[in-house]
Amino acid sequence: MSNWRDILSQQMQNEPPRLSVEDAITIYEKADINELLHAGLISRRNKVPGNTVTYLVDRNINYTNVCTINCQFCSFYRPPGHIQTYTQTIDEISQRITELEEISGTRILMQGGVNPNLELDWYLDLLKEIRLRHPSIDLDCFSPIEIEGIAEVCGLSTKEVLSKLKDSGMHGLPGGGAEMLVDDIRLGISPKKGSAENWLRVMGEAQELGLTTSATNVFGFGESKSHRVQHMSRIREMQDIALASGRIGFTSFIAWPVQLENNSFGKKNKGRNKIELTTSGPEYLRHIAVSRMFFDNIVHIQASWPTMGVDIAQLALLAGADDAGSTMMEENVVSASGTTKTMAAELELQRTILRAGFIPQKRDSDYNHLPTVLFEDRLTTPPPIQPS
Repeated sequence: MSNWRDILSQQMQNEPPRLSVEDAITIYEKADINELLHAGLISRRNKVPGNTVTYLVDRNINYTNVCTINCQFCSFYRPPGHIQTYTQTIDEISQRITELEEISGTRILMQGGVNPNLELDWYLDLLKEIRLRHPSIDLDCFSPIEIEGIAEVCGLSTKEVLSKLKDSGMHGLPGGGAEMLVDDIRLGISPKKGSAENWLRVMGEAQELGLTTSATNVFGFGESKSHRVQHMSRIREMQDIALASGRIGFTSFIAWPVQLENNSFGKKNKGRNKIELTTSGPEYLRHIAVSRMFFDNIVHIQASWPTMGVDIAQLALLAGADDAGSTMMEENVVSASGTTKTMAAELELQRTILRAGFIPQKRDSDYNHLPTVLFEDRLTTPPPIQPS
């Protein structure tokens, strides 16, 4: 087994060797945190040169909270027939998108639950109408498990469903629902979600169709560091296949710790040491640094301010992350689990980036750079002197 210092030294080279699963586990478990985070920053600079940090102005829209999957860690869903269930109308969703357009947003992240009452035509009509009313907004919608649910209702394959959704205006399939792609953990916390292979298969189909995709990771369920690296390994292997086939694959990797305050998983494990179940700031930062070095084939690593707060997110930018996520004009799923962290506006996200020592760069869902107005300059620059 390699010494962790030797591993980090190799990873800080301009063209480092691929980090093996075994070495990734070693530095995750044993490396001095300061040296680990420094190595993550150097790796980031090699992979994404320059001093800019990207961000996205978007809105999360949770079109329904009806779901039959019953994930133990989810506080957002309600089972069919529950008094608190809802499904938004096209006009309600359109109004939310109009509010996003008013602040120069460019993308919606629209996700809900596995709602057995919604037919495929409901989704197709929704996408077509949104595309008609809001042609400039990227529609990154649903998740692999939602696609499986739609396919089950309509009797088509998941790839056929994805193809029809794309033809109706869907731009991308976000990576929600991955959690841990290690079945020993995954099937224990979400047995109805099915195996890791299901998630990987649907994401692969989306990539074959040219949909924009991202990879995610929720951790802190009591799994080992080995489990976490195994999750990353499944993602990296899939990305290798995508790139070898000439596809873009995953645009980014986004990880965050599970929120336990208001769900059955947290309540069931209330008596356990919380460190076993969730993550502290230093633990999260270790995860960011390791993922930056491990993913030699995924360009962008995102910091998660909604779950960790602005201060830890800023440190994540110094540990390997190059993207600050989005303004999240609306967010209901993570907040339902207990977090109260919010980001009021683009200005606040820009300030977060600037105070970490980086230059804010607005982007779209595909990481194309967009014109960026620095609102901080508007606030701090004195008005011009008017002639007398």
